[in-house]
Amino acid sequence: MAKFELKLPKMGESVAEATITSWLKDIGDTIEADEAVLEIATDKVDSEVPSEVDGILVEKLFEADDIVQVGQTIAIIETEGEGAAEAAALEAKTAPESQPEPVKEVTQVEQTVTAAKEAVAPITSSGERFYSPLVKNIAKQEGISQAELDTVPGTGKDGRVTKNDIKAYIENRGAAPKTNVTLSAVETSSSKPVSTPKPQKEATPVVASGDDEIIEMSRMGKLIAKHMVDSVQTSAHVQSFIEADVTNIWNWRNKHKNTFKAREGENLTFTPIFMEVVAKALRDYPMMNISVQGDSIIKKKHINLGMAAALPDGNLIVPVIRDADQLNLLGMAKKVNDLASRAREGQLKPDEIQDGTYTVTNVGTFGSIMGTPIINQPQVGILALGAIRKVPAVIETPEGDFIGIRYRMFMSHSYDHRVVNGALGGQFVKAVKDYLEAWDMDREI
Repeated sequence: MAKFELKLPKMGESVAEATITSWLKDIGDTIEADEAVLEIATDKVDSEVPSEVDGILVEKLFEADDIVQVGQTIAIIETEGEGAAEAAALEAKTAPESQPEPVKEVTQVEQTVTAAKEAVAPITSSGERFYSPLVKNIAKQEGISQAELDTVPGTGKDGRVTKNDIKAYIENRGAAPKTNVTLSAVETSSSKPVSTPKPQKEATPVVASGDDEIIEMSRMGKLIAKHMVDSVQTSAHVQSFIEADVTNIWNWRNKHKNTFKAREGENLTFTPIFMEVVAKALRDYPMMNISVQGDSIIKKKHINLGMAAALPDGNLIVPVIRDADQLNLLGMAKKVNDLASRAREGQLKPDEIQDGTYTVTNVGTFGSIMGTPIINQPQVGILALGAIRKVPAVIETPEGDFIGIRYRMFMSHSYDHRVVNGALGGQFVKAVKDYLEAWDMDREI
């Protein structure tokens, strides 16, 4: 018999970790090759981790809500017969080359700290408080006692302490005492007073009355909330607004949508038209297709458009159209329909929501004529498309000005004022307007 280590597989170039949402198999269960063992979540995409071999699940190294790094072992599967040979081959293929550990000189202070950690009694779970093996190991390594760990607030399911909870506690716990340990362990002749960090102001608690309903935020809702707050704290948001006459686009789509549906079996929406136009404008104004890293600006080579899509549960997800400027209108329409359909069905892959360089969101879908969208970090701009309205408007002609019925739409451009000034932000959205209004009515698709 042999033991096979089931590792968290690589799920994309930019995906480094995942959260375990649930185990589909229990210890002692028989598992077939390619059968799903557990479910994981990366940012906003849920997926399954299958077994690579036949065998029996004998050990789980992580619990639900734990965060696991790509390449980490998450479970042990016991194999036998041909499966054992296959497992051994896979282990040999994926095992990293052994390297001698560097010899580290241990100081007297480090020896004292190590002894203190080893003296801590082992952490145990109770009916009221469950700790995963990962949390227990971290507590042991950091010398955290059972009593101290019991005071750590948990954000996981049923108040469970997650890896992030204990790491955050250790960082805050170690901030002030580190100075005291150093001063007591090492003699210093400095008489300079030690500054005490000011306590952070706690948010005023919201009190719910007996008639109020308390609804737990979903995992995705928590991620979105954090992402939005982080964006506002990172970027200096500024907006520019402009109105575009999209009468030609409205009439052109009405002319071709039935033929397109009959030929391609898909709907021809306004979204691919808008995406094509935004990609053209980004090509004209490449300094809108950037990111900020410290004091440097990263000018992106590829134009990867994020397309905000509404989900059945009310949340939003942003699948990415890669190299959008390289697609013709037919290719754009098929890509938009495919991503939107799989987003609603929860079938997007982790890579399909990564590496966007600019985002477009359609607030007009919900009836809004304009909005002030929050930038999707680490991008520097996002364009909100308002509802298309039939309105009376002034029509300029060589024979003079007339009043007529036109289809018009407001666009709201939010951009990061740290690196995008008002001129660039305004010129970019004006370019989008000009492309929309110059739409060729004789164009084929």
